Amino acid sequence: MQTSSSSRWIHGLTLALVTAILWGILPITMKEVLKGMDPFTVTWYRFTVAGIVLLIYLKGRKRLPSFKGINKKSLLLALFAILGLLGNYVLYVIGLRYSDPSTAQLMMQIGQIILIITSVLIFKETFNYIQVAALVILLIGFLLFFNQHIIELFTSVNNYSVGIVILLISSISWVIYALCQKKLLAQWSAMQILLMVYIGSSLLLFPLAQPKQIVNLSNVQFWLLVFSCLNTIVAYGAFAEALAYWEASKVTAILAIAPLVTLIGVTIGSVLWPAYIISQSLNILAYAGAIIVVMASALVALSPIIIKEIKTLRKVHK
Repeated sequence: MQTSSSSRWIHGLTLALVTAILWGILPITMKEVLKGMDPFTVTWYRFTVAGIVLLIYLKGRKRLPSFKGINKKSLLLALFAILGLLGNYVLYVIGLRYSDPSTAQLMMQIGQIILIITSVLIFKETFNYIQVAALVILLIGFLLFFNQHIIELFTSVNNYSVGIVILLISSISWVIYALCQKKLLAQWSAMQILLMVYIGSSLLLFPLAQPKQIVNLSNVQFWLLVFSCLNTIVAYGAFAEALAYWEASKVTAILAIAPLVTLIGVTIGSVLWPAYIISQSLNILAYAGAIIVVMASALVALSPIIIKEIKTLRKVHK
């Protein structure tokens, strides 16, 4: 039994790390693809390829979503889930175009905090003191990360500040998707919901996409686009499997390291491939801020476990 438990823990950790690494590398590769393809077309390719692969997978396992007995409320929630993730993907890519990979990845951490606050308001979930502390730490981390741009963010409108606003809206769009998914899990599995979102988003994006742009990509850009499409499939697949082996809070805490993966990837990539990856001029405070944001995000995810351990210790010492 002990070996089995240890094996599940290792599997969960490995899969969570795979997801974090893939999500961390994604904005770096996408930045290069965006030089030859517009955000709508890039996102359409990602949704379409992911949708086709997931359709084949679920059909093979006879687990395609059923719509028997589904009411209008669930269908409306499914539509909002599609619009939420579609908005998240498209706005993320547009925001990435105006900013840089590390900033884009770090801004996505805001979504987790917004999700907790909205879950407290909508689902009446508890908001514990550790999460309050983590929120304060998170804000300090962001202030440190943006220390070189604080004045321009609040006093001028430029590409960087526009990118930040777009990325913030992208993060909010993800929260809309996550809240809808939470409700829809009563009717469908997470993978079935993703299939509907992928296919629905692909259809909605098709009028705005220009698939022929793929012929104008360089060899490097083409293979990075392929990687981006596969990344969408493998990362979410690894994430779903990680949840099957390990507690959701621990998986989420591991995923919080994705911004650090991006920072390290940009630093190494700018040395190995300077023609494709531009080094970011971050100071010590910015790097410290990124680490603090990651720690705060992990603290938010682990807060239920920490609270439980504190209560257990209190009972033991009584």
